[in-house]
Amino acid sequence: MTTDRITSWHPNPSKPKFTPPPGAVDAHCHVFGPMDPFGFSPKAKYLPADAGPDMLFALRDHLGFSRNVIVQASCHGTDNAATLDAIAKSNGKARGVAVVDPDISEEELAALHAGGMRGIRFNFLKRLVDNAPKDKFLEVASRLPKGWHVVIYFEADILEELRPFIDAIPVPVVVDHMGRPDVRQGPDGPDMQAFRRLLESRDDIWFKPTCPDRLDAIKEGGMGDPWDNFAAAIAPLVADYPTRCIWGTDWPHPNMETEIPDDGHIVDMIPRIAPTAELQQALLVDNPMRLYWAD
Repeated sequence: MTTDRITSWHPNPSKPKFTPPPGAVDAHCHVFGPMDPFGFSPKAKYLPADAGPDMLFALRDHLGFSRNVIVQASCHGTDNAATLDAIAKSNGKARGVAVVDPDISEEELAALHAGGMRGIRFNFLKRLVDNAPKDKFLEVASRLPKGWHVVIYFEADILEELRPFIDAIPVPVVVDHMGRPDVRQGPDGPDMQAFRRLLESRDDIWFKPTCPDRLDAIKEGGMGDPWDNFAAAIAPLVADYPTRCIWGTDWPHPNMETEIPDDGHIVDMIPRIAPTAELQQALLVDNPMRLYWAD
């Protein structure tokens, strides 16, 4: 792991033109540390500068959101202490998604539930994790507390390979960033068609129409901000599956230090992928509340 700490977030994000509806949830964000007292995993592929709960909640308020779902960042491995600390400091305005050792006990899972966790994340990005044991993942998925779900992160080129594994997950599934389709292909491209087939296979598969900065990045051959490829490819997906999508900023944008996005601009993508008040209410309030605050 490199010893150079990196900053991947905008130092002064703009105020969005779009005003989220009351109760809106940023349902995909992270915290990094602070390193003291929360260290990073020795297996981490990147070493970020501190981006703790005070920064996250200040951004939430600046962008016009009411709640957060904090997803355990890969740099913290299976030690969820930093995420649990952020949830505890949120005054009930945050829930979380954990990363766990598949051998975790029921008692430890119950403690995570009491701390505000409502799901676990399986990461299949080889540049972020060294090992993703599908059989052990399925076993722990069968032991989750009631009402939990599995969040899964993968790239489009391995979707077909993962289909038997996804089919076997015994709880609802949420797909991070839609499995990173090539948005340059448009709404009817092969990546999006494959993802739609996945959504059609089960009615309890959800998705996050998120990360235009990743999926439409200039360095990846995309257009960059204002991310027109992303808007064109993703709006039809949100329109067709309005009750199964949740949205988030992805702050503090892990590994985006060479193309740091303006979070105000990311929020202004919302009306481009969810153009009606009804879609915005579902995407930002009703759906995440149903998934994370049902109890």
